[in-house]
Amino acid sequence: MIMVIAMFSLTAIAQDSEPLYLIFEFMHVDDDQGAAYAETEAFWEKVHEQRVKNGDCIGWDLWRLEPSGQEQGAQFMTVSLYNDPVKMMDGGDWNKAWTAAYPNLSDAENNEKMAMTAKSRDITHRVFLQEIDLTNDDFDMPIGTLAVINFMKAKPGQAGAYEKMESEVFKPFHQSDVDSGGRANWGLLRNMLGYATEAYASHITVDMFTGYDQFFNGPSNGPATDAQQKAYQEMEALRDLKSVTMATLVRKVR
Repeated sequence: MIMVIAMFSLTAIAQDSEPLYLIFEFMHVDDDQGAAYAETEAFWEKVHEQRVKNGDCIGWDLWRLEPSGQEQGAQFMTVSLYNDPVKMMDGGDWNKAWTAAYPNLSDAENNEKMAMTAKSRDITHRVFLQEIDLTNDDFDMPIGTLAVINFMKAKPGQAGAYEKMESEVFKPFHQSDVDSGGRANWGLLRNMLGYATEAYASHITVDMFTGYDQFFNGPSNGPATDAQQKAYQEMEALRDLKSVTMATLVRKVR
């Protein structure tokens, strides 16, 4: 399996001055475990609510990925959000959050829930990210939000130039689309462990839409301008677009 892939979750939290750090966990779910996995994440959502209350993290999301066939890797992704990289790596007190969420479960019931979790999905890989830029908007990412995720690999020695071009050249295009209602949000994430030679993606860009209607029918769907085409050609020297996937927000805790 590819060692490192990344994806994102941009929210209103990211609009303030605090840095945003994220853990993405990609989940492989067998076809016959779909209902069990849905039950698993509904159970864990209450634990994540307690983690936010305890200050261990600032949010958690569940995303459904497309394409999502049985042999296409991960079908879902969870995102945990932090304003501190130390908290991100430490994880916080999971036992405290579990007990607060489900104080009346017996030991046998606790063991049953853990067994259900392990059976319903496999974590294919975990990625650590830092948000480094985003558009200026008030999008609060409601359930049903569509995210188009572009996995980028900066070419050797070009990571800084690539980030500069995203922020200085492409971000104004994205901001114009946001202002005109063509999309809801755009953001750039850096894979904190993504500079190894074998890493799949060093950066992620994410275009957020209110749904497929805005994605297919929004005003940003027109042909690229001459300036945009020129920028795309220059960008090719700085990075490779490795793959694109889509994600729909299913659950959210803040």
